[in-house]
Amino acid sequence: MNYNSFQKLLKNRYALSTVVTTLIILVISVLLASVVTYFAINVVSTRVQEESLHLTKQHIWYNSTANSGDISSAQASLMVINTGGRDVVIDKLAVRGQEAAWNDSSSSTKKLVLYCITNNPVQNDMTYVGHFNVTGTNIVTFDSTDYTFQVANNDLVLRSGYTMLVYIINPDSITINDIGLTVSITLYTAQAMYYREGNVQACSTVT
Repeated sequence: MNYNSFQKLLKNRYALSTVVTTLIILVISVLLASVVTYFAINVVSTRVQEESLHLTKQHIWYNSTANSGDISSAQASLMVINTGGRDVVIDKLAVRGQEAAWNDSSSSTKKLVLYCITNNPVQNDMTYVGHFNVTGTNIVTFDSTDYTFQVANNDLVLRSGYTMLVYIINPDSITINDIGLTVSITLYTAQAMYYREGNVQACSTVT
């Protein structure tokens, strides 16, 4: 074997090695690209299902004809619609920055939160209700439909696509001097804080 033949043989061997190396690089690149794409799809699909709450029909009432601390003395209302792609846990409700007690009906001043969860659209506005019963269920009529309210005892769960109607009874720091003033209602979840404002309205009738 002369020198030229030996050199051609070496070149052929190196050419075979180059092809194999290129194939290995291509396979690894495809695998890495597949892993990155799969991870990106999972991240994007998870992020799409974000928490989103729509708060509306907020009101704060003060009944000047009721005795201080009565169930009909002061009241706030709120409608919460879960428009996001995930269920939500409501940790806390606050009026003017003061946390509302879930159920403190045993004290001299009745402080509690009543709620109703529905998947029906509620078109009419929420109204003042002076006949709530702190020990049992309560029926309130909106849009000619009866809604059953119950007293909250812990954090509230609102499923995706559902609506929650909330009444806060005797929120702290609401007095007769606040009538006409703007007061905030704040809802807290594990992920976010939702804020709405409303004017304190005078109410002298029990419905």
